[in-house]
Amino acid sequence: MATGKFFQEIELPEQKLQDDGVLFPTVLTPNPSIDFTGVKLSDFEEAIRANKLWLESLLQKRGVILFRGFHVSSPSEFSRVVEAFGFPDIPHEKGGSRAARTKVVERVYTPNEFPLDKELPLHHEMTYVPNPPTKLFFFCDEEPQKGGETPVVLSHIIYEKMKEKHPEFVELLEEHGLTYIKLASETNDPSTINGTGWKTTYNTNDKSVAEERAAQFGTKLEWIGDVARITTNPMPGIRFDKESGKKTWFNSLSLTYNGHANRNNNIGNSSVELGNGEPVPDDVMEYYMKIVEEECVAIPWKKGDVMLVNNLIALHGRRPLLKPPRRILVSLCA
Repeated sequence: MATGKFFQEIELPEQKLQDDGVLFPTVLTPNPSIDFTGVKLSDFEEAIRANKLWLESLLQKRGVILFRGFHVSSPSEFSRVVEAFGFPDIPHEKGGSRAARTKVVERVYTPNEFPLDKELPLHHEMTYVPNPPTKLFFFCDEEPQKGGETPVVLSHIIYEKMKEKHPEFVELLEEHGLTYIKLASETNDPSTINGTGWKTTYNTNDKSVAEERAAQFGTKLEWIGDVARITTNPMPGIRFDKESGKKTWFNSLSLTYNGHANRNNNIGNSSVELGNGEPVPDDVMEYYMKIVEEECVAIPWKKGDVMLVNNLIALHGRRPLLKPPRRILVSLCA
């Protein structure tokens, strides 16, 4: 069944035209020449494997691919789609993530369990660890009635606009990187964006083991009673993407900066500073939050959608859910 041209690129009204004349993000559906009423999940998996090189090239060029209309109906079926791509898994338990998540099935997890009626600012995933995920999968298990979109934006666009408006800060960011700081209690706190406790983050109840595992991520733990003060080594704030030859705004400033510009988000347990110890100016963050919202694309979810994000060149976030339900699941890949 999955022979010939299985995928067709379509246009949606929410997409944006990029400078190169290409719509962002890419949206793929079944080719209408195929009788898709008889297509099984196994045919989608076969088509992914047969077209993997093309799909990977498309992802590198476009940054985000939304697969729509392929009848992925459950978390286990979503896991099979992820497996078909063959990307190495990053188990949440071993990745050092600061987002509270719950395993659903196989390599599928809940997204950040921060309350759904709150916004998650656009960001790259896990830029506070040396080897963050390179690819992210999202799956719509329950379609939101209103709101709850996952906005995306190409990161080089944000870098270019930030450099134009705040060249001195961007120069400092490139030179010194960012130091991320978090206070983590023993237990998870989903009411905050960076809500994992240290026991979950490092998958242990032993403080000495947590220290050893933190060191593997270039991170230092200091103890204030049973609370861990987690401090990273300076991490890159700008990344050069060799494939495209472009610099990207590769950081988690929007999830860790707790100044006035992030007044609407609960980031009280986290903070960030330049790698040389200087603070991040509020006017820089005000401008960033403004342009990233202007430039992003938010396509409403439909049941069965699968979105593949190149985490190295595209930022993602979450719009507040205005009318439940909403169940989006994720898988992180190396």
